[in-house]
Amino acid sequence: MAKPVILAVDDDTEVLRAVERDLRRQYGREYRVLSADRGEAALETVRQLRLRGDPVALFLVDQRMPGMSGVEFLEQAKALYDEARRVLLTAYADTQAAIHAINEVHLDHYLLKPWEPPEERLYPVLTDLLEEWWAHHPPTFEGIRVLGNRWAPRSHALRDFLGSNQVPYQWLDVEVSDEGRLLLAQAGGAAVEKLPLVLFPDGTRLMGPSTLEVAERIGLKVRATKPFYDLVIIGGGPAGLAAAVYGASEGLSTVMVERSAPGGQAGTSSRIENYLGFPAGLSGGDLTRRAVAQAARFGVEILTPQEVSGLRVEDPYRIVTLADGTELSCHALLLAMGVQWKKLETPGMEALTGAGVYYGSSRTEAVSCKEEDVYIIGGANSAGQAALYFAQFARQVTLVVRGDSLERGMSHYLVEQVRSLLNVTVLLDTEVTRVEGGAHLERLALATRGQPERTVPATTLFVMIGAVPRTEWLDGLVARDARGYVLTGPDLMPGGQRPKGWKPDRPPFLLETSVPGIFAAGDVRHASIKRVASGVGEGSIAISFIHQYLSEV
Repeated sequence: MAKPVILAVDDDTEVLRAVERDLRRQYGREYRVLSADRGEAALETVRQLRLRGDPVALFLVDQRMPGMSGVEFLEQAKALYDEARRVLLTAYADTQAAIHAINEVHLDHYLLKPWEPPEERLYPVLTDLLEEWWAHHPPTFEGIRVLGNRWAPRSHALRDFLGSNQVPYQWLDVEVSDEGRLLLAQAGGAAVEKLPLVLFPDGTRLMGPSTLEVAERIGLKVRATKPFYDLVIIGGGPAGLAAAVYGASEGLSTVMVERSAPGGQAGTSSRIENYLGFPAGLSGGDLTRRAVAQAARFGVEILTPQEVSGLRVEDPYRIVTLADGTELSCHALLLAMGVQWKKLETPGMEALTGAGVYYGSSRTEAVSCKEEDVYIIGGANSAGQAALYFAQFARQVTLVVRGDSLERGMSHYLVEQVRSLLNVTVLLDTEVTRVEGGAHLERLALATRGQPERTVPATTLFVMIGAVPRTEWLDGLVARDARGYVLTGPDLMPGGQRPKGWKPDRPPFLLETSVPGIFAAGDVRHASIKRVASGVGEGSIAISFIHQYLSEV
């Protein structure tokens, strides 16, 4: 916590210097003593302190000042720091004003000038007030604060980005938070469509920023330090992280490019209970945090958020073009992009995405769902884990499953846990046929086999109905199957024939694509097993094949 502020205000320069001297001598170690020579300047200082989130413990203000009196200053400062203690410096003739201030601004004390000696007439009063302030003052949040609207897609996207990258922040919904409204007003106000507003601890702020702007501001690496690497990894899920750790630990200069946040879909999982070596389970965030720290220890560069837009081959190099136009060249490239959630083609979905409708579990919305009814579409492990997680916050969680059985797509241990929770309901043979709402989701239409369609009130819907790869940018270069998954190894050789244009005097390695030196691992690969452990395994194994390839270059 930053040192709390004691602010002294007096238009008499000599008096102000004397006050500062006495305050610093007694309280300088525990408090930051600031001063101003007029009320207007002091008020601007208070506004800036508020925007930075710095605590103010006490105002010591002279009553007789030109332009703005001490009481007038305290009236406005109280709106910004109601918990700060307020002391007025007065002459004997101003006693009535001080009494008025006790009633109007809840003045804590008034002191008559002169206050010497301070050991008798100043310090005992202020020390008692400061001790009282500490007793009732909660610790101040000192990190990033995000002001926005719960139902605004841009606000949700930024919160999701910060949460996925495990960046601590405080969320203030300007629709319900007095603190949020106050800070927004102090920052000059803004229309809802311009939000979110991001306030940084040093007092700077960004209005409606992109995730890239925020990433650069908080110190995430978005640009590579070198033009060439032994290994470029595209994607930061379990497969990409495992490959980064193994590659860098074995001496390969390695950079990993991740479009959103390390961890991928696994990183958003509330609980992974079947990962070897963790009998009590662990969250996807914990697994990601450990893997990122491990990769950094071995010198891996992680670029996030950064996206790949193109790829070309100029033997012996594989050259990746990033969305910002920069290029990275390498000898070996690993595709580990994972997959993205499949879109639900239901009327109303597109308009309400980010405003009550979310793809994936979106854990950033958990606290907002307290005492609300949450709906989750999906019948696989991701949906089951989300149901368990949101059941801790929501009044009721309803799992909408198109199939006739949970066991078809969900692990047995998850099925048992889901069915054991009293506030989780499972609707089998059911689909969401329509979503409705104005500024945010308000209703769902549900169709259950053999029953008439019904409409239910809903403010939050999470969609987890399967995934698809994002590999369009590989078109014409790397062979893929009909659904866009990358073909590797034996899958490239139907009938024993090597891929068209294949030059090496050997068949493709197990995880090698149709282009020598380009490999694929994890969920993006054709016929992969969609599990965290298998992704980690493939990423690790890929490094062995990459070493063999590099020995040929």
